[in-house]
Amino acid sequence: MPEQSAAAPLALWRAYVPRWAHLPLSGEGAARFGGRWNPVGVPTIYAARELSTAWAEYNQGFVQHPALIARMELSGARLADLTDSETLETLRVHADIHRCEWRDAMDRGRVPETHRLRKRLLAEGFDGVVYPSFMSPGGTCVALWRWNGSGSPRLEVIDPDNRLPKSPASWL
Repeated sequence: MPEQSAAAPLALWRAYVPRWAHLPLSGEGAARFGGRWNPVGVPTIYAARELSTAWAEYNQGFVQHPALIARMELSGARLADLTDSETLETLRVHADIHRCEWRDAMDRGRVPETHRLRKRLLAEGFDGVVYPSFMSPGGTCVALWRWNGSGSPRLEVIDPDNRLPKSPASWL
């Protein structure tokens, strides 16, 4: 089955609220509110494969908010590439999955189709998905459900000059 998994690390970009600069790999923001590919309470890293896509997804077409943008490298992940029609066919998933009204479903107390697919893919050994950006046509995003644990893919922030703060003290 076509999937994103390469020997070389996959470069990703993540835009996030500057107040959380000391926790670029936590996934707790997604856990707090839930997201397209995760229910409330489940940490998930959302990133983009292009810098411009990370910026567009962060702002969601609204006012341009301050953001911290970090480059990351992902190694050893098994990602279901849902941008690939062959993968969709193999997984028996219709392309409509990308138009899932996940927020509306969550607001109504329903389980979004994307969350059901997440559960299935996790059971099949996937660590996350590659999916098309809604906010940046032609761009691609990654939702990562497992990282930096025992037997999990490795996700690292590229910070060669150690500029990211190590604690929230920089915001006091």
